[in-house]
Amino acid sequence: MSTTIALVVAAGRGSRFGGEVPKQYRTLAGVPLLRYSLLALSRNPEIDAVRAVIHRDDQAFYEEAAKGLNLLSPVLGGKTRQESVINGLQSLHEEAPDHVLIHDGARPFVTRALISRLMRALEECPGALPALRIVDSLKIGNEDLVTGEMPREGLWRAQTPQAFKFDVIREAHRQSLETDPTAAQSDDAVVVRLAGHQVRLVDGEEGNLKVTSSEDLEIAENWLRLKSPASEVRVGNGFDVHRFGPGDRITLCGLEIESHAALIGHSDADVALHALTDAILGALGAGDIGQHFPPSDPKWKGAASARFLEHAADLVRQKGGRILNVDLTLICEAPKIGPHREAMRQTVADILGIALSRVSVKATTTEKLGFTGRSEGIAAEANAALELPSADEV
Repeated sequence: MSTTIALVVAAGRGSRFGGEVPKQYRTLAGVPLLRYSLLALSRNPEIDAVRAVIHRDDQAFYEEAAKGLNLLSPVLGGKTRQESVINGLQSLHEEAPDHVLIHDGARPFVTRALISRLMRALEECPGALPALRIVDSLKIGNEDLVTGEMPREGLWRAQTPQAFKFDVIREAHRQSLETDPTAAQSDDAVVVRLAGHQVRLVDGEEGNLKVTSSEDLEIAENWLRLKSPASEVRVGNGFDVHRFGPGDRITLCGLEIESHAALIGHSDADVALHALTDAILGALGAGDIGQHFPPSDPKWKGAASARFLEHAADLVRQKGGRILNVDLTLICEAPKIGPHREAMRQTVADILGIALSRVSVKATTTEKLGFTGRSEGIAAEANAALELPSADEV
């Protein structure tokens, strides 16, 4: 009986994505991007084992992405994609599978139907890859000017996983290193074809997209929602008050602002972020800020309230949800909020990891009535709307 092993190449740095976390470990609906392909391949009945090829600095990221999955131990990649693939192939010497699938860890939505098409193609050909016909007109350009056209007939967009007979792909890469090490910069099908073997095209899938930028990640999130329409919108409300005390500065929405007095509290007394945190926790049905960060615990004394809000946002992602918008109202006579409003919005957006357009910060007074009217403190009310998997799915 033939055996098939999938290699998931995830040793790249994702320089086009930016940020400290490599793109394959960025979260998609609260789950590391790499986990989607590891999970799909490891659960596929036509695949006997899965091994990831990772960067030496990413062990902790990988362990989080692979938690609870029955996988072969990962192997370290090289300086180039070809070196990483070769390391993966060489690591399978003892297993010696009949077939190997080579998949890009930044393609999260590989399906069983796609795998089946590849495996059927391998029955007749030593290599196979999924591809989509190019349907758009092709132009040749010099900066911002069109300089020519290219016929699109016979042109395809290649995807992964690409499937090969194990001995064929291993030998093809060995030959490529000796003759043309740059040949594999495109994909593995190139080295197989240059070694004299045929590679079969099978129908690819539009959903089998590759995440290379933050815009691609947003597209992937939209695609994921289309695949899993069982979701619901939940709304939470938060309210908080802090009184004034001695001092000349306060922290609001994570910004330090000059004030006639300071706000008193166990943490940094950021009344705005406390209300926002409670609003998100309320929408999640996850209690309130005091349950997660007890004021009786000395480790939270003087803590930045941004940590509390980040925690609430992380809980949303862990549930596979997203923050649709937040709306904050500050109630006070002083300080004036207007000059700081846009900076406050941006800080909240950055903490939550959402677009600025999804954050509203407003201010009002109580016409000199009550404790806020007497400038004895500041009150804040917040609302948060979340999109979450339906209660039956969580």
